[in-house]
Amino acid sequence: MGLKWSDIEEIGISLYEAHPEIDPLKVRFTDLLRWIGELSDFEDNPKDSNEKKLEAIQMAWLEEYRDNQE
Repeated sequence: MGLKWSDIEEIGISLYEAHPEIDPLKVRFTDLLRWIGELSDFEDNPKDSNEKKLEAIQMAWLEEYRDNQE
């Protein structure tokens, strides 16, 4: 099964794997939404996103980014 909006941690990890060099805090939500939609295993409706979901995903991505900077 593909990723859904509720799979916050998994989406964050996938975004880090797709863009390991990018600091998630410097990504605009419009780009974040587009990049989530471009993930090969994302299968949810992009119209179901909202600011709360995007913020949570951004924080999960940030955690993965910081964990791998050491």
